[in-house]
Amino acid sequence: MGAGQVQIRRAAVDDCAAIADLLYRSFVEFKHLYTHGGFAATTPAAVQVGTRMQEGPVWVALSRGVMVGTVAAVKKGDSVYIRGMAVLPAQRGLGAGSKLLEEVENWAAEQGLTRLFLSTTPFLDSAIRLYERSGFRRTDDGPHDLFGTPLFTMEKLTRAQVPG
Repeated sequence: MGAGQVQIRRAAVDDCAAIADLLYRSFVEFKHLYTHGGFAATTPAAVQVGTRMQEGPVWVALSRGVMVGTVAAVKKGDSVYIRGMAVLPAQRGLGAGSKLLEEVENWAAEQGLTRLFLSTTPFLDSAIRLYERSGFRRTDDGPHDLFGTPLFTMEKLTRAQVPG
């Protein structure tokens, strides 16, 4: 599968259980590095995914009709907070994550929002590399932990705000 074979679509309420399962399967290999509360917050149940859909858009990445990734966005002032970003382990490095981030960035630009930001854990090396390749840079902004699991924040200006 290459990036050209990945389709991105807006998630529907019927997708909540599949998204919750995808989040769990994407992060379970790192469970031992999270606190109990941090892992629970990172892998919400279907009901919590539904609540997130009410707070902002959620997208899914599909390969050959199978859900392989997801991301959610929430407006925060003139910024977009990216959360719930996940790609199944066997699908990482094949373009789904980049396409999901691109979808969020396009949505942010359509909304006239000037900044994207996210929080990540220092042990998610491949995710951090993806964010850096996509133009995100680490900041000193909080939060610095998620129920005791260490976090740091990364940000990116939207295309309209990049000096050029």
